[in-house]
Amino acid sequence: QVQLLDSVGGSVQAGGSLILSCVVTGDKHRSNCMGWFRQAPGNERYGVGRIASDGCTLYADSVKGRFIVSKDKAKNTLYLEMNSLESGDTAMYYCAEDSCAIGLAIGLETYEYLFWGQGTQVTVSS
Repeated sequence: QVQLLDSVGGSVQAGGSLILSCVVTGDKHRSNCMGWFRQAPGNERYGVGRIASDGCTLYADSVKGRFIVSKDKAKNTLYLEMNSLESGDTAMYYCAEDSCAIGLAIGLETYEYLFWGQGTQVTVSS
């Protein structure tokens, strides 16, 4: 059984930076895609960025150039580096994971991911 554990989020002022991490336990040998999603109160959850098994990344337009998704395969840990944070980035952030074949990738839709972290709050104050 794959499990994901989000790090503690935090509060930051607009223009600041924050790094989230997510440890994936379970089957460490399969090829997988990992992503970050966020959900603000009253809004649907949507994808922020993901990294495929070959390291290829994909980002939502709203965070492109500001957020970076990376992973440490040895530690089975996913990261989200968030820079130039804006008040609109305030949300609950979730990591997600699912298997995906090498050379193929899934996108940023919630239905494409089977396993989810518990979520962590990020608050950006202006």
